[in-house]
Amino acid sequence: MIRVLVVDDHGVLRDGLGRLIAAEEGMELVGTAADGREAVDRTLVLLPDVVLMDLEMPVMDGIEATREIVARVTDVAVLVLTSFSDRQRITDALDAGAVGYLLKDAAADDVVRGIRAAAAGGSPLDPRAARSLLEATSAHDPLEGLSPREREVLAALLEGLPNKLIARRLGISEKTVKTHLTSVFRQIGVTDRVQAVLWAERQGVRVDL
Repeated sequence: MIRVLVVDDHGVLRDGLGRLIAAEEGMELVGTAADGREAVDRTLVLLPDVVLMDLEMPVMDGIEATREIVARVTDVAVLVLTSFSDRQRITDALDAGAVGYLLKDAAADDVVRGIRAAAAGGSPLDPRAARSLLEATSAHDPLEGLSPREREVLAALLEGLPNKLIARRLGISEKTVKTHLTSVFRQIGVTDRVQAVLWAERQGVRVDL
C-alpha cells in the first residue's frame, strides 16, 4: 500500500487529489496539508511513502519544505506537483531532494503513475519540465563521448521513462538499458537518474527527446 500525503494550499485541488488517490487500488491517502510548515509536521507524524508537494504556498514554500522533509525523514519520496515549469524552480526542487517533478495540468493517470514511480524509487519528470531543463545550449558538446544509442537512452531517461518503457521504445532489453545507463552515468560523472537530470541542466545540453 502506497501511503500518500497531499500538500497544496488550494482546497479544491487538494480535495480532488485526495479523492483521486483514495480511489486508486494500492494507494491510501493518509492526510493533507495546506502549507509547507504543515507538510513537514504531518510528514513527521504520518510517515507517508510519498509526499505530493506544491511549490507556491504560504508560511513555508514547497522547496524549503522538501529540503526539511528529506533531511529529517528517511524513506520518503517527495514528488513535486506544480504549475511552474521554469528551469530554476525545477532545479531548486530537485536540489532540495525531490525525486520528481510533475505539472498540474497533467492527466490524472499521469499523476497516479508518477506517484507509483516515486514510491518504487523512480524519478518521474514531466516531458515539458525535461525540455525546459534542456533549453540552453553550450559551445562544446558534453555528450561527445556518448554513443548514439547512449544518447537515445539518456533522452528517454530525461523524459522520466522507467527502464521497461525505455527498452520498449528502443526495442532493446531492460538489461541492455541498464548497461547503457551505467555507461552514461560513469561518463558524465553521476550516480543516479536525478543527478543525470541536474547534470544536463547545468551543462546546458540539448538532447532530442
